[in-house]
Amino acid sequence: MKAVVYKSPFTVAIEEVEPPKIQHPDDIIVKITTAAICGSDLHMYEGRTAAEAGIVFGHENMGIVEEVGSGVSLLKKGDRVVMPFNVACGRCHNCEESRTAFCTQVNPGFAGGAYGYVAMGPYSGGQAQFIRVPYADFNALKLPPGNEFEKDFILLADIFPTGWHGVVLSGFKPGESIAIFGAGPVGLMAAYSAVLRGASKVYVVDRVPERLNKAKEIGCIPIDFSKGDAVQQIIDQHGGLIDRAVDAVGYQAVNDSGAKEEPNAVLTSLIRVVRPTGGLGIPGLYVPSDPGAPDPSSAKGNILLPFGSLFEKGLSLATGQCNVKAYNRYLRDLIVAGKAKPSFVISHEIPIDEAPEAYHKFDKRIDGYTKVLIHPNGQF
Repeated sequence: MKAVVYKSPFTVAIEEVEPPKIQHPDDIIVKITTAAICGSDLHMYEGRTAAEAGIVFGHENMGIVEEVGSGVSLLKKGDRVVMPFNVACGRCHNCEESRTAFCTQVNPGFAGGAYGYVAMGPYSGGQAQFIRVPYADFNALKLPPGNEFEKDFILLADIFPTGWHGVVLSGFKPGESIAIFGAGPVGLMAAYSAVLRGASKVYVVDRVPERLNKAKEIGCIPIDFSKGDAVQQIIDQHGGLIDRAVDAVGYQAVNDSGAKEEPNAVLTSLIRVVRPTGGLGIPGLYVPSDPGAPDPSSAKGNILLPFGSLFEKGLSLATGQCNVKAYNRYLRDLIVAGKAKPSFVISHEIPIDEAPEAYHKFDKRIDGYTKVLIHPNGQF
């Protein structure tokens, strides 16, 4: 089958690889109708992780069940499903508490597993024509048959739940104000989630015009940090500090000019912009080691924070990957009911052969590339 294979920093290729097979009675094989390129894929693409050549990318996947293991009881061939990016067993202590991003069984020695991602277990990615889904009854969410809402449902694999999760982590309550730092796909989903949940004001910070325009289209207040200190801009517009803030950027944050990485830039801004006893949600990715970090401390995952200010203000802070299963069925039902349409973030749909070019353009933030869908088995 065709698959998107990592070769070296800034290089992926479309290669013929062995299709997946049932390895355990709880497995299913899914024929991929749609996969998505995620911003976190770019960390591997840019050589900013320990990813080795040969890994098949893709943790945002949906499709049609092609084959069913003998132990699967809730799914059948022909079912339409979307998979959380988290691979989880459904049986460990964390899974029983709905903390599926931190399953202790699927990736021994590391809390949590995922498809097609470095250090996240032996689960091949879905930017390919087929994918094996382990613990399928637990990990595959059934969708209405047909092809309606395809562009919305694919976002249930990661970015819509992750954006929602970021708002939850911040401790947000309806009627409060919130700032989202980063207007990539996850940041826009966090902003959209805050709007859906009744935020009084949503500020969105970025420097890419297309992203800020998207934020404005959904009723948010765009803040261009290239035009001055984002925190001061928010304070000036809001008339003071805000209630909550979300980091949807992560460890590759940059300074105001955008020319230099400052891994603590967004975290520091969150602490500055939120009122005393407010809350910070940090779904943005941070890693324990970074080969391309701008300083030795950050290379070891140690990031300098103004902890004194955080303590002085009595701020609450929560972080970690999204437990997709805690949200995906409810967000699915919002989509079906016409209450949510997250597909506004999608900019391009491509066949799998165009993936290398799409990675390049998405990485460079050019030609309006904000969220790219891949159809490995032909246009859906």
